[in-house]
Amino acid sequence: MFDFGIITGWIHTQLTSVMSDQLAIFLECVIVGVLLLLVYVIVAIIMIYMERKVCAAFQCRLGPTRVGPWGSLQVFCDVFKMLTKEIITVRHSDKFLYNLAPFIVILASVMAFACIPMSRGLEILDFNVGVFFFMAASSIGIVGILLAGWSSNSKFSLIGAMRSGAQMISYELSVGLSILTIVVLTDTMQFSEIVMRQADGWFIFKGHIPAVISFIIYLIAANAEVNRGPFDLPEAESELTAGYHTEYSGMHFGLFYVAEFVNLFIVSSIAATIFLGGWMPLHIPGLDGFNAVMDWIPGFVWYFAKAFFVVWLLMWIKWTFPRLRIDQILTLEWKYLVPIGLANLLLMVIVVVFKLHF
Repeated sequence: MFDFGIITGWIHTQLTSVMSDQLAIFLECVIVGVLLLLVYVIVAIIMIYMERKVCAAFQCRLGPTRVGPWGSLQVFCDVFKMLTKEIITVRHSDKFLYNLAPFIVILASVMAFACIPMSRGLEILDFNVGVFFFMAASSIGIVGILLAGWSSNSKFSLIGAMRSGAQMISYELSVGLSILTIVVLTDTMQFSEIVMRQADGWFIFKGHIPAVISFIIYLIAANAEVNRGPFDLPEAESELTAGYHTEYSGMHFGLFYVAEFVNLFIVSSIAATIFLGGWMPLHIPGLDGFNAVMDWIPGFVWYFAKAFFVVWLLMWIKWTFPRLRIDQILTLEWKYLVPIGLANLLLMVIVVVFKLHF
């Protein structure tokens, strides 16, 4: 498996040979930031196009077809339209918080996106407490959503924000329990180390029954945390028009729109990282020839293939099940997922202590 750390190390050596260490590090941070935002935008474009095509497939339609080959340029036209639309400010809103809220949501999304290890040596924020940092960074988005609903001075926006805040805070607990179950198995909170521990097998296979249960709980809870169907009640069009971003227009609305799709990719990437081996190839014990062929596939290809597979699963769920009521959403979390998650965490502790895993 190729290590991109060789390339980044060579770049650092070349920069430090012609400038001071402080200036080289500053320049590297700028380059990494620009590349991160570029990948963020590309992922958002792919996700929006994929959502439309997958939705069309499940509804026996074609989706975008007119602008570009297979409708591939439709997203670019939508971005151009969003950039040219007027940003309307509500008369009696809190203008500072109203304008700040979309950027808080985007900031939280970008920080969480930076935690994902895309390949060996392609980790931007690779802390030894990476899991903790990811949970903390992703939680900031709730603040932006609550601010958006409250500062808009609209009862529809406020109700949507309250629903979204209650839902996201509740389901973050199940997401944390699912990730913590794998942390117990690996004895580390560093994402790159979690991936490295899966070199001889993905945790969805060798983590025994608790890993499978955690994966299922994570898919349900992560789907709810990013406000995707059937948990998209905060944006229930028939009840609350557009939910917490009802009063937003132009690029301010576009920021919420983009963050929602990238957040879906982020939670799918975390699932691929901690359950499906991240950039690690598929290895089957005893099939040395097959394993050698799998090793030739680059790590970032494995990562994106697994991440988009989970994205497809979550989209399948969205376009299959009807929307739940708010009481059903909270009942599912507090009466079912949390108790099952706690019991599953205890089961994983027993598996690890008695070495019952593969």
